[in-house]
This record gives sequence, C-alpha cells and structure tokens, in this order.
Amino acid sequence: MSQQECAKRRRAVMDRIGPHGVAIVPSAPHRLRNHDVHYPYRQDSDFQYLTGFPEPEALAVLAPGRPEGQYILFCRDRDPERETWEGRRAGQAGAQENFGADQALPISQLDEWMPKILNGREQVHHSLGQQSWLDKKLIGWLTTLRGQSRRGVRAPPEVVSLDPVLHEMRLFKSDVEIGYMQHASDISAAAHRRAMQACKPGVTEYQLAAEIHHEYERNGLTWAYGSIVGGGSNACILHYVENADVLKDGDLVLIDAGGEWQGYCADITRTFPVNGRYTSTQKAVYEVVLAAQLAAIDMCQIGRHWNQPHEAAVRVLTEGLVTLGLLKGEPAELVEKEAYRRFYMHSTGHWLGMDVHDVGAYKLNDQWRVFEPGMVLTVEPGLYITPADDIDERFWNIGIRIEDDVLITAEGPRILTSQAPKQIAEIEALMRA
Repeated sequence: MSQQECAKRRRAVMDRIGPHGVAIVPSAPHRLRNHDVHYPYRQDSDFQYLTGFPEPEALAVLAPGRPEGQYILFCRDRDPERETWEGRRAGQAGAQENFGADQALPISQLDEWMPKILNGREQVHHSLGQQSWLDKKLIGWLTTLRGQSRRGVRAPPEVVSLDPVLHEMRLFKSDVEIGYMQHASDISAAAHRRAMQACKPGVTEYQLAAEIHHEYERNGLTWAYGSIVGGGSNACILHYVENADVLKDGDLVLIDAGGEWQGYCADITRTFPVNGRYTSTQKAVYEVVLAAQLAAIDMCQIGRHWNQPHEAAVRVLTEGLVTLGLLKGEPAELVEKEAYRRFYMHSTGHWLGMDVHDVGAYKLNDQWRVFEPGMVLTVEPGLYITPADDIDERFWNIGIRIEDDVLITAEGPRILTSQAPKQIAEIEALMRA
C-alpha cells in the first residue's frame, strides 16, 4: 500500500478532528482457528487505511500539533527468537523508516505514554465496542488523568466515534485506490473465465472454487470473501458456502467470488450452464436478470440516489416475472405490494472497497445518499425460484445472480469487472473454446 496515500489520509483525519482532538485506531488481533493454529492474518481495514502497517499488536495514534510527533505508532519490539518462529517484525525503527511514523514506541509501554498523549485534549476519537481490551485501557487512562486534575492535568471530556470521519473518507476512492480495485477486478474476472472453461458435468463445486483460488494466488491476490459455488438448487441459497456437490448436466451454477489486492476487494457473480448451453427456460430467466442489471447500472449516475438502481432493477424483474408467468397482475401494483420478494429478497448492491460490504452511509439526514464521483458499489440483481405447487416445474431450482462492480464517474458508470463475460453468447462461446 502506498505510504504517500497513507500520509495524505492521516493529514486529512487530523484536519477533521482538529488541533484539540486525538484519534486512536488499533490493529486487528490474531484470530484462533483451533488449538494453536491461527487464521491467516488480515489487518483491520481502518488501521490499514491509515498506516499500511501489516502487523498485529499495534496501535496508531494521531495527535495534531504534538511537538514530539503527530503520528505515533505503538508496535512490537524486534525479537530475534520470536521472529525465527513467527516471521519478521518492523520494530520501532522499521515503523519510522518504512511506515512513516513520526514517533514509534513499544506496545508494552502504552500505559506509560497514552495518559501523556491524552492530557489536555478535548476529544478522544475512538470507536468503542470493537476491541474490548482497548476500551478498558482507555477508561483506565482517562481515570488516571481525572485523578490528577488537582495537579493541572486534564482528561479529555469527550469520547466520540471516529467512524463518521474515517468511513466518510473511505467512501470516496482516490486514483490509487481505484487502480488497486481495477487490478483486483481484472484478476477476479480472469478467475471467473477460468471457472467457466473448467466447468463440465461431473466436476465438483469445490473443484471450480479451486480453479478460482488458483487464479488469485498465482497473481498475488488473496480471496476477499469465501467463494460461493452453487450448482442447481444450491444457487437458490444466497450465502451457500459448502461447495461440496457434484455439478449436474442441465443445471446452472452460480459463482460469487472476488479477490483482494493491497487490501481492496472485487466482488463478481456469474451464473452459467454446467454443460455450456442454456436451456430455453434458463435463457428466458437469465435475460430478465441481465436486463434488470443493465437498467440498474444505468442509474449509477452522478445526482441519482442510492436506491434508484434497486428501484430500476425491481421494476424490470417484476415485469419479467409477469412475462414468465411467475407473477400475475399489473407490474406497478406488484412492485408496490413487493410481490417480487418471493423470488428476489435482497437489495441490489452495497458499497465496495477495503471491505466487501464497505463502510459509508447509505442515507444522510434520513434521505437516500446521492451518488458522487469516486464511490464504488456493486450491482447484483437476481432471481431464485424454489419448487412450489404453483410454479411450473420448468423453473424449479433456477437461481441466477449477475453482479458487477461499478465506479461512479463524471462520464457515467464505469464497470470495473467488465472482463467477466455476462452475455449469453459470450459465455457459451467461452465454454466451447
């Protein structure tokens, strides 16, 4: 991650909290998988955004105007013995030389230094409730300062959440961030193409997942979230994660998978036939979902609001469901009654960035947020048709979702994930190749 970007972000945070504030952001802890085995480490997104520092057991403190240094990074000491077992550490020297800290201090000395840093500040900007150890520490530091008030020591009278400041910043992507997301999208699209070409009856869902993950890792990416590979009826389970079944001739397979590069995510869903050819019924349903997605993407324009892509998708899906005979009545009335929710039960997108479901408000002052340049969202309508007595058997167990990542620009929506084919002819041609 670019240290120039991180420095620019830290300056922006300090400008927003003002000269009397101090911000505290912790790293992510290690997570135990089982016994003495940990999950692969993934840094906390807020901490990564501000520091680029890849280690656990660290704390970033931003103290505008502090003479000894405005950006203080607490981190682990160098320890040759532990590094032999667990890998290299930056230490305090590395934190300053390689990660831009004005002052780097041992994490073991938090209790010694933090009351000094907090003394005389008006607000502590810290997101309570995320890491209980730090909440307890903060209460202890404030209590220590309040106990010394007769000596002229002054504890900050306010603790306010840093989320509104930091998450509003993260919502708007810089050119560097967009470059990271584009790279993640390109490799993720290649992974989807690879899965399409590897697919045939008798292949398992986990084998297709392996093809996707291989494409990530040979290009230096990790996965942004656990891949969903659902064939047949499994495609109607929105967050299907078992990936355990054999793919059958005549079924569709839905793959929702995206990679992560430099902490930035892609999120793509494609649905295609196991044998490489859509049936006429599958094709009819697919074309409805694709039309809904294109209508929703067309609403991703500066000045439109957050819910307009969803509204557009719902209108097209409902009209399509009537045409297919799965709903009966006037489309406008069916939309008002939310009759479509039997087959389409989720929203049409979410913010995307360092987190798959990224931070940022969807409403401001109880009004849907208006799109502005630099925002990135997913657009992902779908239809999920489970067996029922009042549904023609031809439609049973058809689950289709089509998802792309869209950047809001002055020139209109830019689809970051356009390298993943979604037109029926494109998909069938690729699977024949």
